[in-house]
Amino acid sequence: MSEFSVKIDDTDVIENDVTDKDKIENYHNGKPITEIELSPKGRYLVTYSKEDQSIVGWNVENENEAQLEFEFSVNKVTLNVDKFNQQICISDDKKLAYIDNYDSLKLCDKMNDGIIELDFHKHRGIVALFCAFNLNDELILYNTDGNKGKYFICIYSLQSKNNKYKCKRMYWLPRENKQVSISRSDEFYLFSNNSIYEFNLTTEKMIKIFGIDEEINNDSFCKLRKNIRISRNEKLICTRFKDKIIIYSIELGIPIVSLNINNVNQLRMFMKYIFSYQQLSLLLFPLLLPLFNNIQSSEFWDAIIKDSKSLGHLKHYEQLPKEFLPNNIQVTSKFVFGILDGDVWMNDLEKVMLNMDTLLKSSDELVNNNFDEIIDNWYEYSGNHFKSKKEMYDYLIILLLNPYKETLDGLFKKVIRQLNNQYEPDGYSEPNDFNEQVFKWTCKLFRDEAIINKNKIELNFLKKNNDNDDWDCICKKVEDIKSPQNKILQENHKLIIEKYNRNDIIILTEIGLFIYHFNENSQSISLIYFYYMDISHIESTIKSTFKSTSLPLLNHNSFKVCNEWASNIKDNKNNLLKYGVELLSFAIKEHDSELIDDVYKKCINYFKEDLGNNKMCLSIITSTMPLLNEYYPEYISRYSSETVMIIDSPFYSIEYDHTKLHLYSYQHHLQIINITQSIWWLNYCKSMEVYEASYMKKKTKYFLILNNIHLLIVLPLFPIYFVICHILLKYHFIIDWYKKYGFFNLYLNVVKKFLKIIPISTTPTITFMNPYIKFVNYPKDYNWFLELFWPQSSPFVETMNRDIYRTWNGEVLINFKWDHYGKYYYAIIWIGFIAFLGCFTAAATITHINDDIRERLLIVSIILGFIHLSFEVRQIIYNPIKWICDFWNIFDVIAFVLPIYTSLYWLQTSDMNDYIIQLLSFSCLFLDIKFLLFFRAFEYFGVYFAIIISVAKQIISFLVVLFIIIISFAHAFYILLLPRSNFSFDERTNSNDPNNPWNIVPSYNLVLENGAIGANPYIIQQPNGNTNMFVDFKTSLFAMYLFLTGDSSALTNWPYISNPSIAILIVLFSLLIVVYLMNLFIGLLNMAIEKDNNRVSYLMQKAEILAEIELFYLLPYQRRYEKWFPEVIYYYANVDKTREKIKEMMKNDEWNTDEFTELKQALLEKLNIKYNPDK
Repeated sequence: MSEFSVKIDDTDVIENDVTDKDKIENYHNGKPITEIELSPKGRYLVTYSKEDQSIVGWNVENENEAQLEFEFSVNKVTLNVDKFNQQICISDDKKLAYIDNYDSLKLCDKMNDGIIELDFHKHRGIVALFCAFNLNDELILYNTDGNKGKYFICIYSLQSKNNKYKCKRMYWLPRENKQVSISRSDEFYLFSNNSIYEFNLTTEKMIKIFGIDEEINNDSFCKLRKNIRISRNEKLICTRFKDKIIIYSIELGIPIVSLNINNVNQLRMFMKYIFSYQQLSLLLFPLLLPLFNNIQSSEFWDAIIKDSKSLGHLKHYEQLPKEFLPNNIQVTSKFVFGILDGDVWMNDLEKVMLNMDTLLKSSDELVNNNFDEIIDNWYEYSGNHFKSKKEMYDYLIILLLNPYKETLDGLFKKVIRQLNNQYEPDGYSEPNDFNEQVFKWTCKLFRDEAIINKNKIELNFLKKNNDNDDWDCICKKVEDIKSPQNKILQENHKLIIEKYNRNDIIILTEIGLFIYHFNENSQSISLIYFYYMDISHIESTIKSTFKSTSLPLLNHNSFKVCNEWASNIKDNKNNLLKYGVELLSFAIKEHDSELIDDVYKKCINYFKEDLGNNKMCLSIITSTMPLLNEYYPEYISRYSSETVMIIDSPFYSIEYDHTKLHLYSYQHHLQIINITQSIWWLNYCKSMEVYEASYMKKKTKYFLILNNIHLLIVLPLFPIYFVICHILLKYHFIIDWYKKYGFFNLYLNVVKKFLKIIPISTTPTITFMNPYIKFVNYPKDYNWFLELFWPQSSPFVETMNRDIYRTWNGEVLINFKWDHYGKYYYAIIWIGFIAFLGCFTAAATITHINDDIRERLLIVSIILGFIHLSFEVRQIIYNPIKWICDFWNIFDVIAFVLPIYTSLYWLQTSDMNDYIIQLLSFSCLFLDIKFLLFFRAFEYFGVYFAIIISVAKQIISFLVVLFIIIISFAHAFYILLLPRSNFSFDERTNSNDPNNPWNIVPSYNLVLENGAIGANPYIIQQPNGNTNMFVDFKTSLFAMYLFLTGDSSALTNWPYISNPSIAILIVLFSLLIVVYLMNLFIGLLNMAIEKDNNRVSYLMQKAEILAEIELFYLLPYQRRYEKWFPEVIYYYANVDKTREKIKEMMKNDEWNTDEFTELKQALLEKLNIKYNPDK
């Protein structure tokens, strides 16, 4: 088996111990540097010169050296760096990889000058496009099969024993996608469908960073690719695309800032903003710096390259051209590197940030601009247009991070000390002053005498008057605060205040934490954060709520206490995304219909403003649907009708493909499939290729013999073989995009010929987005033990509303869940029940069976029964009321408990008596019906099961009335026909009681020879309990049921002439029950069936099945699978069926164009449908 390896010619290597200073300073023979790359942890730097065709490696760890330490050199190298990024890379253990102009990958170990081998065999036609090392020194290759248009990613891990890279993971991109870059932390960035995506190669989670409204073709992207730059950390992703820098918030899931790279003043002001907060500058500046490639320089940007040095000291800082910033800027935790004037320049990152901060504080141009003018030219990202939103950035620092943590920690410690020392302030709280040379804050709290539970906070922002040393009030704010639970703040309550900076102030009161900001531009004070808490329990609150680095999400009382805070959140998109769920939940619980409507409209409008990037705003509505379903279900109906057939793009696209089914759902437009399990298959293909080549060259018989052996094995087992091959191909254990060899060759050839015989027509499909964003997601934080009995639920589980499933959106949700995990778990549950049913039925039904075998079958039945019963017990513990209200649950318990009890009793008695026989009879009955109920998950049967249950729920009250009437008649007949004398069924008694069973039982008299009939009965039939069914009230009730079904034999033992009361009761029962109520019952059944004879009831029933599987059969970590529970779901719809559906909705007045008018009009135009709502 051959292996792919690379050797480096000794003539191309300059040894590591070269000490000739001239050679070091004349690296690349004085030619300009074209490209640089850093190792993942910043230990090594490699430079490439296109003119000199050489690569030089440097050690950058020793920060005290005057110049970098030379490591190695490789000559005669040609890289296509003008068109592509990441054609060269180096690991932290000094392994070099690069892709030459012939798309050939070169690998070498520069630490030991050894040979690096790849265990993944190099197939013909496969070329490498990009290469990179990650933080684990794993090699990541982006490859393509140029002939077939296949793209795939290989990740190699180094095996230290034999210096071999082993392919440990592999991903396949079914469609052609435009790769952008690969990060050192395993993020793979690519451009598809006019959007830039991030795919994490470790977690396999995909993020859509931002979308672009304009259409970008292949030629345009090839020109843009080289200048696309992306950097990220755990909170933000910064992207440079064309002349824009977009900052994406990972927490909020939307772009929050966009900067114009050509607007130097805008960038300056933004820098001033982030450097006004040290934590923000540490978080954001290292991400932004690599994006500033080749932008026009100025005195302001001069701070970036000030104090920098070149690798060879050929030039000094004063000799640098000042027109542009360096190219290919790269940042480590300590240094900044870039290419300028053909040389590599390096600077200390701390110095760069210090220079920038100094410049921002000293620059007259910037100092003269007040703080809030920073954002005069700062824009919110909105598609391909940008609109001014400067009022929102007072809250940005809260959204990105918690800069007040140290201040708050000190504040909390101060409060705890005061409480522990039982500190009590003296008298009424005097105004608190916080002085600065020019500005100061004053604040105080007082009670509103007019309203009992109302308090006020008064804030003043003062500026010192240099003429008379007085303090002039620039701005005053009085905040109304409602005390929850009628809590009255004491008049001696003392405010605990800390000042963060000139414009921000933190106030801690008995009812919570306030943070205020003074906006110099608008001359106003605004509340930017409030969290309600009882200061007497501050220690427990700090441990449970303030333990993380970010400020906690708001609680219910946070909105209830301060009205302005709720208004500030709903009017700010980013704040609404972070706190919107809590705000809308508060509005629903407080029955604030005006606030509910405002938040709903805000979410819809924000999404309409930028369809491609603001879809997460819809998650605020969908996340609160359980509460809306309980209190305001009309909003669910409204949302369902308004968001039908929408897309997160300004335009719809129609594709022609035979593989896409109607309402086929998927997670992303971009599909990346993990095919790691197929690596063995690829190696197998390579082996067979070698054998075939050997056969063709040497005319050996081994290859022919091997093929014949394959055929001999396959042909007798062809059906099983075909099924196995299909399953392996479906789940990517084998793949069909390489040349086919050996064992699976027959299957692939049969399928290929079969597809040629049967023509397959392409179907036009249109793509829609399911608007139920984050509707199926579970909370990320969970406790394993609690999840076993009280699992956290998702909005999907808690919301069972018919309006959701009236549209395609609800059906798509069900299809997605069923296809990804539902059908598999349902099959496992069903198979488990079949095993339970089979064991018990075999033990109960088969008479000629060994006692030992029967005992084993009963023991297995008990074990399987308890396993099934355990899931029912968990459901009872989770929600007893909901469990009782569901008829299926009660039936399930009977079906499990009765066979378990019967098995235990039978094992104990070992006797087939009448009691056992009855138990076996009913147990098998319930088990058989339970088996039938499993068919309710399939549409052909499920519709009827849904009708049965839904109709029963509607007529249950009528059945109760009918039952009471039957009891009443049974009671009347019982009183009328009850025997009044004692009697025995075993001994005849003579009495005149007409109701005595001996008197109404059939009797036979003897006919004498003269034809006369004897006076005394000759033969009397012995009576039993059915002779007079009215001797007992239970049998009386059963007699009325038989009469209801048409069997009146229980009332024929009495003559109606001599018993007119019996006749009257029979007539009344017949007219009222049999004629009137039963016909009315049949009519109600018809109406109920007509009402529920649709797919909606079936889909809701299937949703309940899926909810049960999620909560009680999936493990806690499985409920957090991104692939099974994505935030956003898309789906394909058949164009013809879509056209029919829209016309049907128009006919039924269900086509809602109140929202998304332009988008739906575009859909109608795409489908050639004319619609005039005025007609």
